[in-house]
Amino acid sequence: MENPGAFNFLRHSPLMKNFSFHAYLVAGFTPITTGSVLDDLINRPKGMKGYILNLTLTGKGDVETHGMREHCLPGDMLLFPPGAPHHYRRAADSDSWDHVWVYFRPRPYWIDWLDWNQPGQGVKRLRLPGAQAAAEVMALFQEILTFSDSGGHLSEALAMNALEKLILRCQQLLPAQPVPACDPRIAAICQYLNENLDQEVKIEALAQRVYLSPSRLAHLFRQELNTTILCWREAQRVSRAKSLLQISQLPIATIARMVGYEDQLYFSRLFRKHVALSPTQYRQQFDESIQVRSA
Repeated sequence: MENPGAFNFLRHSPLMKNFSFHAYLVAGFTPITTGSVLDDLINRPKGMKGYILNLTLTGKGDVETHGMREHCLPGDMLLFPPGAPHHYRRAADSDSWDHVWVYFRPRPYWIDWLDWNQPGQGVKRLRLPGAQAAAEVMALFQEILTFSDSGGHLSEALAMNALEKLILRCQQLLPAQPVPACDPRIAAICQYLNENLDQEVKIEALAQRVYLSPSRLAHLFRQELNTTILCWREAQRVSRAKSLLQISQLPIATIARMVGYEDQLYFSRLFRKHVALSPTQYRQQFDESIQVRSA
């Protein structure tokens, strides 16, 4: 990355301030040199409750997750999902590692933008494609840092809006993924269901959307996805509920309604069937005990 000194990141360093990871957004800059006070291993065997975006500015870092170790170089953006075990530090063969980061609990509708089309629950990676993209991303980080530190009216809301722009820009920069062969009518139904998980939609209404009979739609859906429409939607609802339990403190009843279940007890029984834990137990797995200087 070129000219990281274009922004005054230093005043956002752990050397200059303390951080609390109980907020919905915390951002900072970590300059590390050999033997400095910040030159230490960050070890999170249970991950974090929220997400972390981490951008290397200069030097080299080592990141390990699920037994796999990788280097991060200038221009590498890392996304740490909730609960992903990881640890990282300055690489042994580099005398520095400067990185800027933001820890956050996303707005619920951001979740689909945070998978980065990469399988598994480990750390995701985006290599910024060139100087212009790097400058845009750095500017968005600076905007987040400036707003989050301002302490003024609506500062957190402004920082969250800047973070949303950063997340969307990362989505735009992701390499194009091959699209699995799927009947476009089934793809359209899946998209519609995902966008309306809280709604009760009848098979007949879905069939009308793609100009099929209900029986033909049901047959084609099972042929394409090896499951029924209702089972597929149920799995998507549980998946969305898991994300909401990880990233928010919304009441269980509210999350149940957000994914289409008015009856909290029914939702809890259904959730346990899929996850082998109650919603409350699942949320407790992501309770964090984070030291002040942990990022």
